[in-house]
Order: sequence, then structure tokens, then C-alpha cells
Amino acid sequence: MSSSAFYQLAPFVQEFIYRHRWDELRPFQSEAIAAILGEPQHVLVCSATASGKTEAALLPIITRLHEDPPQSIGALYIGPLKALINDQFLRLNDLLDDSGIPVQSWHGDVPQSKKARFLRQARGILQITPESLEAMLMRRHHELTRLFGDLRFVVIDEVHAFLASDRGRQVICQLERLGPGHFRRIGLSATVGEPKLAMRWLQGNTPLPVRQIEASGRAPVALALEYFRFEEPRDEQEDAPQTPYPAGELAQLTVDPAVYYAHMHKLTQRATKTLIFANSRNGVEQIGLELRKISRRDKLPDFYHVHHGNVSAPLRESAEAAMRAPDAPACVAATVTLELGIDLGQLDQVLQVNATHTVSSFVQRLGRSGRRSGSASKMFFYCSEDDSPAAHIGEEMPWNLLQTIAIIQLYAEDKWIEPPQIPRLPTSLLYHQTMSIVYAHTELTPPQLAERVLGLSPFAQVTQDHFRALLRHLLDIDHLQQLPSGGLIIGYSAEKIVNHYSFFAVFADETLFRVREKSREIGTIQTPPAEDDTLALAGFVWRVLRIDFEQRIIEVARAQGTKKPDWRGVGPAIHTRVLQRMRQLLQTESEPGYLYERAKLRLGLARGAAKRAGSLENALLPLANDRWLLLPWCGSRQFDTLMKLLRHGGLAVAEDYAPYYAVVGGSKNRAELMNALAGICMNPPSADQLASQQPPEALRREKYDRFVPGELLRESYASDHLDVEGALASLRELLAG
Repeated sequence: MSSSAFYQLAPFVQEFIYRHRWDELRPFQSEAIAAILGEPQHVLVCSATASGKTEAALLPIITRLHEDPPQSIGALYIGPLKALINDQFLRLNDLLDDSGIPVQSWHGDVPQSKKARFLRQARGILQITPESLEAMLMRRHHELTRLFGDLRFVVIDEVHAFLASDRGRQVICQLERLGPGHFRRIGLSATVGEPKLAMRWLQGNTPLPVRQIEASGRAPVALALEYFRFEEPRDEQEDAPQTPYPAGELAQLTVDPAVYYAHMHKLTQRATKTLIFANSRNGVEQIGLELRKISRRDKLPDFYHVHHGNVSAPLRESAEAAMRAPDAPACVAATVTLELGIDLGQLDQVLQVNATHTVSSFVQRLGRSGRRSGSASKMFFYCSEDDSPAAHIGEEMPWNLLQTIAIIQLYAEDKWIEPPQIPRLPTSLLYHQTMSIVYAHTELTPPQLAERVLGLSPFAQVTQDHFRALLRHLLDIDHLQQLPSGGLIIGYSAEKIVNHYSFFAVFADETLFRVREKSREIGTIQTPPAEDDTLALAGFVWRVLRIDFEQRIIEVARAQGTKKPDWRGVGPAIHTRVLQRMRQLLQTESEPGYLYERAKLRLGLARGAAKRAGSLENALLPLANDRWLLLPWCGSRQFDTLMKLLRHGGLAVAEDYAPYYAVVGGSKNRAELMNALAGICMNPPSADQLASQQPPEALRREKYDRFVPGELLRESYASDHLDVEGALASLRELLAG
């Protein structure tokens, strides 16, 4: 071990490295260690999943805490998931066995007795979620100096998961409320689309510079993509779907869904460890049910698990443990809950069902396999669609297949990842932090409150006028009360809100029913079925025995058969650059080498159909009944704004399949429609005008927006959710074409 960084580490840390037979520190680890042990600065470490980012940050931090023990908690580790914190806690325990540095994980599943014991003499390292840290800031405000007065480092793991969300902005608010920036911030991330924005986010309002350290080079990858078209059951008299393709070409791609699941099952049976990602809880539950059914039918090993946020903690931990067990086969179907850096041991392969919503998510999931063994990261994509009847070229396009290929190519060819969208007026968070700070201090005058809230960097563009409007509204709805002395306190109408544990989270709550088999917790669901009906959860089918609506508990027993899962949710926005690459994909003849024959054939058919329809040269195509098909090739935000512009201009949007196409009515001929579109471009409404036309419920985008005055919500919606210039650019391109 010749690296000079290695010899800067504490002797027991060096011994840990030798004991684990690390041949050498990776170059980025050596650079990070030197930076953290060197001059005061914040550090952003960007490297692939499972490449050793956590060790790059924690080894030098532990060294410093050992050499100069702090008189309070010395290091704070903030993670986005309880499971990630639990995982890192186990790894730290091994390292700190003989160091004398205490470490404590802190979240809702940790017993109060352990928390109380740690707090009596708060030292060492505290690993915590943003929600638990919020609770500490609110309820232990007068102990903060004792707890964090000598805080030296804050490690923020999975920075990319925080960057563009209210939860990430909450973290920055929390750090700035903890103190005047005397501690250093270490950010860890596998995927950052815009490093300068990430560095600015990490820096906040502190004077320290941020240094970015990025691992060079890429590990080899092995990609494959197969396509399946699912036949839909039809009456004997029902005609086959009408398509523009030559007879028989689509038919050879159409299979019973059982063939699709059999293919997936075969892949998982061949590997020791497989992680399957689906983009929804419905998809994950369906995969678990189908793969288990095949194993049961064919008398093959059933090593399948389901992992998402509504599966109980013991069952999720059981799935994670099965993946870590070195020799026993295991396969877990998961949502985003296993996308982040939880150590799952050595994975053989990752299967992705349909397109990820973002390039960032693709990169994160790709990095889950192949890292430990030094072999290629293996990822197999399953793209599918139903053979439902198509009325026009918009319905005929295999959007999922096109999006999957576009996302892969954007990263493989352009090294591009989506930049985070930073809002100007985060209204929900503004309410949340205002109420949190008042609660923590018990009473503050309006100037004192304004100084504490508006001094937080996420509110840099919130003006005094904005804040006065919020305070007036909160007084009107009795969420704040003003004492005769002029001080502000929590109002009667807000007491139940801020005193409830759910207030610590800035993301929206779900009203859920807990599902139990006798005394065993299975998980939670949104909507209960009727008694004696069945439900799907954790990869099994359950029969409902009894429902306690008051306690929101559903008692169940295991059942046979199948059940379609029923979860509701909305996926994240798709970037314009993804749509543009999808169009480019249709315009070219090249075939990526990772496409299997069925996928190649479907792509070729889509290219031929798009060419025959003229949809690549003309973004506006005639349909029957004075309707027009609009293909704007722009991302979700621009698409949504474009739909609002069309409606503002008097055009009827009969249907839209955001962000791929829309059907527009209200014009008898092309000239009339083009004139209407030109009129919108010549005299477009402002974003404020469009926002003012939206119903109140459309403006309430985040958890606490219902407590924010309407004028603030409209301004926030206009600046942070609409893109009039981008939508007009798409419209002008359409007119020019």
C-alpha cells in the first residue's frame, strides 16, 4: 500500500484496510482522503455505486475524530433511507470496534432506549434521516449546543437523491439551522448531471469553497434489451387491431404474457443473485407473484422477494439479507428503494422492466451489479406493450422501447445526465420551515422569524413581501397567533399538525391500512378490499379476514391464485433531451448492439411507420372529425405548458399522452389550425396569466401548499412549474416545419 493518503490514516484504520485485504486505495479515494484531512473545504465525491465512496469519506473523518476527540457529536451522516443507514451502521460498527468512537443510527425504527443512552453523552458519529434530524431541531432546540457544539463533519449520502427535491432543500435548511457553518460538508453521489449546481447546493450559505473529486474511467458494461408485445384477450367476433404494418410482422412479436414471465424466470434461475427493477409498486408485486407461480408450478426453487416502501421493515430486511448471503440464490423485485447505495453483496445481474424515467436512474441501477467482482455491470431490459387497437401513429409508437434506447444512448454516447431543477419559490418548504422554527423557539417576533427563515439558502429568492404575505395568511387561518407583545407563536389550528410525527417529513403522507397475518406485519396498502376478497402484497396473495377501519388494520391469511396489484402513483417528469433523442432514433438506421432480434424488429417497424405517416417531418398530422395529432417532441414540463397554451388559444385538447402526443380539435383545416397556433406565438400569455387560470387544487403541488396564500402559489407555479419559452420554441418549430 504505497499511497501517501494511506499513511495519513489512523493506525487502526490502516489495520482495518489490511484485514480486509484491500490491495490499494483507488485514486479518487486517495484524493478524497487528502482533501478531507487537508485545508478546510467542503468536498463532493462522485463515483460509481459500490466503488468505495463511503470509505473515502469516513476513513479520514474517523481518523480526525480519533486524533482529536470532539466534545459533542463529531460527525453527522445523513442518508435518504432507513435501510441505507442500517447498512452503513453495520459497516461502521466493524471499523470502529476498537476505536472507542461511538456510532448510533437514528430513525423511526431505532428503539427509544438506544437513543436515550446515546444522548446522555453525545459523542462520535450519528447516522440520521432528514425527518429525525427535523424532530431533533424542533424538540431539542435548547440542547443543540450540547449535542452539536463541536460538530466537525456532515456527510450527505446519495446527494443526487436530494438535489432537486424539497427533502434535499430541507437538509440544507437543517444544516444552516445547526450552526454558522463551522463544520465541513462531504457530499457523496454516483450520478450528478450538473456538478456545479450540486456544489452550489452543498455549499449553501457557508463561506467555504467546494472541491469536486470524481473517479476517472468507467467499468465495463454488458447490456441487452428484449421486446415483448402482449396479446389482449378478445371476443371471437372482435377484429384484430388495425395497424400500418404489413400483415404478420407484428403478429410474430405478439405473445401471451406467460411467455414474458417465463423468459424472466429462466434468467433469474440461471443466476445466483438478481435484482429486478420496476417503476411502480404494481409492477414489482406482479413480478413477484408471477415468478413465484412459475417456480411453484415447475417445482423449482422459490427464492423470490419483493421490496418497496409499503412492504414491512422485517420483510424488506429479510430480502436484503438474502441478497447478501454469499452462496444462496436470491432474486428481489424492487422499486427505487434498492436503487441507492445499500450494500447487497455481489450481484450477478440487474433486470430493468420498461424504461427508467431518467438517465440518472438508469445509471444508478446499472451500477448495482458487477462492481465487487470487477466484472462488467450486467443489465437486461424488458420492454413491453399491449397489442391494443391503434387509431393513429401516436398510439402505434412503442414509446417505452424508444425511451429505453434513448436513455441508454444519452449516457453511453453523450455522457449526459439530467441537471436538477431548482425552484425559485419552494412554497411548501417555506411554510414547513417557518412553522418548525417558531415551534423550536416557542416565540419569535416577525423580524426575528424573517431573519431566521429568509437567511436559509433555499429561500434566497423569497422576498420580504413574499414572507409578509405568508405570515398574514398564517395569522388569518390561525396557524400562527400574535401575542400582545408582538411575538408569534403556533396557532391553535396548527397545533395538531406540528405536534404530529408526520410533520417532520416534507413529502406527502399516504393514508394507509396496515396488513397483518396474525401478529406478523406484512406491509401497508392504500385502499382496502372487501372482507373475504384478496389483495397482493410482498409478492404473495392474501385473503382478507377482517378490517378494523378505526385502527386501519387488515387481518389476512395466505391464499392461492393470482391478484392484480392496485397502487396509484405518478412518475417523475421526462426531460426534453430524452424526447429529442427518441425522435433522432426514429430518423436514423443504426441499431445499437445490445438489441435482441425482437427489439430490432420492433424498432424497424416503428421507423417504417413513422416515415410512412410523415410524423418526423410534420409534427401536426390530420385525423378524422376535424382533429389533429400533435407530436411536439418536448419534455414533460414543456409539454404541460404547451397544452395550457393551446387551451388558452381556444383550441380543444381532446386527449394527451404526456409527454409524447396530444390530439387537438376545433379546426376544420390545416390553414385554420396553423393560424390559430401562429396567433398564440404572436401574442402568448405570460406564465402568470396561465397560472391564474388554473384551479386552486392544480397549484397545490407539494405537501403544505394548502396552507400557502393563493398569490404565492400562483407565482411559484408560474416560475417553477411552467416553461412558456420552451413550449413556444416547440410551437415555433412546428410552424416552421
